[in-house]
Formats: sequence, structure tokens, C-alpha cells
Amino acid sequence: APAGICGTLHKTTIKIESMNTKLSALLMSVLCSVPQIPAGACTGITLKSKDGATVVARTIEWAESVMNCMYVVVPRAQELQSLTPSGMDGLKFRAKHGFVGLAVEQKEFVVEGMNEKGLSAGLYYFPNYGRYPVYDAAQRDKSLADFQLVSYVLAECSTVDEVKEALSQVRVINIDPRSSTVHWRFTEASGRQVVLEIVNEMMNFYDNPLGVLTNSPGLEWHWTNLNNYINLQPGTLPEHNFGPLEPKSFGHGSGLLGLPGDFTPPSRFVRATFFQLTAPQQPDAKGSVFQAFHILNNFDIPTGSEQPWGKASANVPSATQFTVACDIRDQKVYYRTMYNSNIRCIDLKTINFDNVKYQADPLDETKEQPVEMKVIK
Repeated sequence: APAGICGTLHKTTIKIESMNTKLSALLMSVLCSVPQIPAGACTGITLKSKDGATVVARTIEWAESVMNCMYVVVPRAQELQSLTPSGMDGLKFRAKHGFVGLAVEQKEFVVEGMNEKGLSAGLYYFPNYGRYPVYDAAQRDKSLADFQLVSYVLAECSTVDEVKEALSQVRVINIDPRSSTVHWRFTEASGRQVVLEIVNEMMNFYDNPLGVLTNSPGLEWHWTNLNNYINLQPGTLPEHNFGPLEPKSFGHGSGLLGLPGDFTPPSRFVRATFFQLTAPQQPDAKGSVFQAFHILNNFDIPTGSEQPWGKASANVPSATQFTVACDIRDQKVYYRTMYNSNIRCIDLKTINFDNVKYQADPLDETKEQPVEMKVIK
């Protein structure tokens, strides 16, 4: 039962030095030129197949406009640098491992990806609950933008323990203090998964054996909230004898009465947990990938549901702009988009990360759902 899982949560905390330096007027003027980075109502799940493979999958939402979405290929030894409020002058790092990521708005902002060591990383919107250290220009060589943390981890690390060690050496910052904070999910080749939340300038790592993640509040709150839903069960409830009445279920699935159906993060967390725990285990990774996409169909968010009456744009087909599933063991990244429901795959094992070029290409070459015409004879 979901409530019984809560006891397996483990937490590691790392202190980040607090800085009170105020941004100058010059920094603020530069700040205003930095593009706002979209983030939305993301939902993540984790599936394990009978042959031991782990698949991590999630959605990416943004209802206000069409995001510039792309896949990014980063070779070994590629030099990268973080943005700061004063420009591209933050932490410099050279990729130890090649990786493939899915990015939004520009190639530096990888929101989900996997490297050649089988480590996956992704960021999730985390408004009102996180707080990073204040940016200090004197420490810009240690400063890492939150939207570039995924790239840094995939370039530097191969295990969860290496992630913790690497991030203890950096200062995670906002490029723009007006932006929301985010939190992150990391899964290594063994299947071990942790979530990172930076609250009150403290890095908090949580072991996450369940593998579900949404948005605010924090992960511990979501685990506690599952106790409100221990009555849920799959299938159809038997009829009851209410005196002279013998009510029966109107249809299948009455054991799910009370499952929250809205798109708030707590409700999505409960639904994702229930759908993941009741899903039959697939024999192999490919089966788990397809199952993950089917489960996440339930989290495709219509654009109009996230906008006020009459404000939704007809040019945005879905608030769920793309869905991605990473096969950790076989090192394959699968994705589909709001324009094209066909599943596409990038196989990292076919990429020579010593010779491949650093590149970014659109997820969709044509922004239109292809339709297969059937010829009737």
C-alpha cells in the first residue's frame, strides 16, 4: 500500500554558504535581458522490468506558449560554462562523459537527459518552496545556474554518490531571481534514485525508491499525503447490502472512487503513484518504455485547463509539450511531442562521443501531427 512506502525515505543534507551580497544596478539591468525560462506541471514515474531494466519517464508542461524544444548531443571533453546574472561567466567544466539531453529555449537548458554511464537527470518545477543562495559575483567561478545543473551532472558524474559529491562543490543559483526554483531527480545504472531539493539554501537529497516526482510541495509532504488514499484499490468493489437496497457499481473501476483527477502536483503525485504501483511488470525494457508512455497519457494536460477562460492560445496544441522515457540499461532516450505522437528514439550506444559534434536539433522537424492514410480496397 502507498502509505507503507513512506518509512523507506532517507534524507541527506548539505549546507551551502549563505551570501547576502546585493546585486548592483548594473547586474539588475543585465538581469532583465535574460530570457524567462518556462517550467510547468511535470510528472515523473519509474518502472522496472522483469529482466532488471529501469525506465525513468516524465512529461514536460508549459501552457502559455510553444517552447523551443530540442535534443542536444554533448561529446566527451566538450567545454561548457554556466550562465550567471552577469553573463556567461559562471562555473566552467569539461565533459568527462558524453550525453544526450532534451532542452528548452536554448541548448544550455537541458531539462532531462542521460549520459553514456547510464546516469539520468531531470529537473522539475518547484515554486514557493525552494530557496537558493543569493548570487555572489565574487564566487561566480563556483556558480551553477539551476537550469544547467542537469548538464553539469551528466557531464561530470556516473553514480548518485558522485552527484552528491560534485554538487557539494558548487553554488546553485537563479539566473533571474524572479524565476521559480526547481528540484531534480537523478537515477543511476543500478536503479538507485535520489531527489534534490534546495530549501533555505540547504541541499537536501532524498532516496526515492518509489520513483514518482511532481512539483510543490516537497517530496516528504507528498509521501505523507499518500496516507490520505490508502482506501484506493484497483478493480471493482463488490455490492453492498444497504437494508432494502443492494447498490452495485455503475461500471468497472469503482475501487478508484476518490482518486483525485485535477492537475495540481499533489493530485498528480497520487495518480502517478497508483498507476505505477498497479501496472503489471513488463518482461523487458522496451515493454516498460511503452507502458510508461501509456501511463503518462493520463497526464497529458489540455492547454485550456491551465489558462483562464478565453485566454488559452489555439497555437499551443497541448500544455504537455513533450514526454520522454529513458531506458537506463540499454541507454536509449525515447520521446514524443505535442505535435507528433509517434515515439522516436536516440540510441546512445550508436554515438561515438569522442568524435561527435556538440549539436542541438529540434525535436520536431515539422510541427504537425503526421496522419497515416489507410487505403481500403
